[in-house]
Amino acid sequence: MSQIIGDFITCLPLNQEYLIFGFSLSYTSLQQRWRNNGISADFLANYLTTFFPDNDDGSIIAQKQTELKRAVSYIANELLENSMKFSYENSAPISIQLHLHSDRIIFVISNSISYQQFEFFQSYINILLTSDLDDLYIRQIEKSIDKEPSCSGLGLLTILNDHTTKLGWKFEEGQDNSHQVTVTTIVQLIV
Repeated sequence: MSQIIGDFITCLPLNQEYLIFGFSLSYTSLQQRWRNNGISADFLANYLTTFFPDNDDGSIIAQKQTELKRAVSYIANELLENSMKFSYENSAPISIQLHLHSDRIIFVISNSISYQQFEFFQSYINILLTSDLDDLYIRQIEKSIDKEPSCSGLGLLTILNDHTTKLGWKFEEGQDNSHQVTVTTIVQLIV
């Protein structure tokens, strides 16, 4: 089984600048890893800013750098949190990649989920891609008041709603375990 939804790039454009991190969930507890998500996301954002020129009279450039840094940190943190929160037990390590291009920054994150999570996630993605984002955002906030906030669905929605992005997913049946699906999420942040 292989399924693609949204703006998924099957062949990433070639570039010289990229960074890849891998995280094993079995190495530390989820709580410890959760604390490190923000640090990892901030590292990716700080790494990114070294590739954007800075000049003395460039207040507009500096403002753009700050906006990009915040966006990269937020998107990376949301992707890491979701991947760790919903990963299948004892699955392959989570990997996150950051690819730098002149017109966009591409995030690629992969993790394994259960079939039950796959069905729920696929349904949510279809709602996400076919709904009015402002209306959906309000509905999700209202739902999160009644339910556990960690399952609010606001992370991906905020990525789409607050940033100029394109999202895509690829789902593949797990090779080692028939009870899991490997999900690869791509976020293209337009710069």
